[in-house]
Amino acid sequence: MASVPAGSAPADSAPGDRKGAGGPRARRFGPRERAVAAVGLLDRPLTSYYLVLGCTVLLVALGLTMVLSASSVEQLQATGSAYTLVQKQALWLGIGLPGMWLASRLPVKTFRAFAYPLLLLSMVALALVLVPGLGRSAWGATRWIDLGPVQIQPSEPAKLGLVLWGADLLARKERLGHLTEWRPLLVPLLPGAGFLVLLVMLGSDLGTTLVLLTIFLALLWVVGAPGRLFVGMAGMVLLLVSILIVVEPYRMQRLTGFLDPSGNTLTSSYQSVQGLYAIASGGLFGIGLGESRAKWDYLPHAETDFIFAIVGEELGLAGTLVVLGLFGLLTYAGLRIAKRVQDTFTRLAAAGVTAWLVVQAVINIGAVINVLPITGIPLPLVSYGGSALIPTLLALGMLLAFAKREPGARQALSARGPGPVVRALSWLGLARR
Repeated sequence: MASVPAGSAPADSAPGDRKGAGGPRARRFGPRERAVAAVGLLDRPLTSYYLVLGCTVLLVALGLTMVLSASSVEQLQATGSAYTLVQKQALWLGIGLPGMWLASRLPVKTFRAFAYPLLLLSMVALALVLVPGLGRSAWGATRWIDLGPVQIQPSEPAKLGLVLWGADLLARKERLGHLTEWRPLLVPLLPGAGFLVLLVMLGSDLGTTLVLLTIFLALLWVVGAPGRLFVGMAGMVLLLVSILIVVEPYRMQRLTGFLDPSGNTLTSSYQSVQGLYAIASGGLFGIGLGESRAKWDYLPHAETDFIFAIVGEELGLAGTLVVLGLFGLLTYAGLRIAKRVQDTFTRLAAAGVTAWLVVQAVINIGAVINVLPITGIPLPLVSYGGSALIPTLLALGMLLAFAKREPGARQALSARGPGPVVRALSWLGLARR
């Protein structure tokens, strides 16, 4: 057999098989191959888990930064410290993030066990808001219970309560085969949700009313309500919202200001116009973090309802697109969880939480960019406020727990090995590897 000269390739090998410019190590993937690889990443068992976790962490970090920037001038004038609100927000995060971690490790039966108590407590708290001396009104709505140094907004945990209760109720009915007709489908879901919405409506909180009604419709859609029934419920929701707008003069002023902002620039449209000025001045990449001019007493409630305007001013179009992209990925992850899990309760709860967060973000951002009327609800995870932040983090922790129930997710987590906390404890001799 003939020998091969040293340093040369075998006769049956191609030049591209050797290391070098054309070899496999130097192979460059084209756009099509990269797109296929990216799609392949989305098919992994833990994709939903990491998307929810990553988007949550990034939005929370951005929110803490923007709360500091948006509130610094006002708080410096009011309290002598620019860090007053961001310190409170950090405190809420210190409660919410461990709660999120704990929720991510709970079994599904625990969430179902909390459904009825949480809904009942939310109803009681919403009723207390209407008691003179306990409830606190601001900007046309009575939303808070005044407990001295702390103010609680019960309508925020009520969203989570409605998701859990509605999902548990419909899951039980489906297991018993009671969802073939409209009456078992709507009773007692419609009266329960209606009573919760009524309590919120009595506090003149239109924004939260819209979110609660969205959760109700999302549950009906996912459980497979007949088309005529769903359209009828959607029409009833639109009629109810129209009545709420007509009966309150300040809501009509907001609506007319939205339809004709140029005619009310110093009254009902002032906040909306200032928000548009802030976003427009940001350009492509913003005027710089912390350099906002709108927060110097021009834009009201910059750290809550209109924090997206400060993002656009300081970080520009690039910053706003990042926020939209993160909410888009969070939406994809939530819907992916709802599609892939097998349990009915898990599917309904995941869809309800996703609808809640997405619609609330759309309403907030739509109001800031003047494509929707102002309703006064915060941007999830970004705006200041512990009453909204903590239930939202708990809901996202629940989504993480549901993501672990996707096909192949538990096996992938087991193969990943111990987490950093366990590894650190093992290094200290406090846990087994």
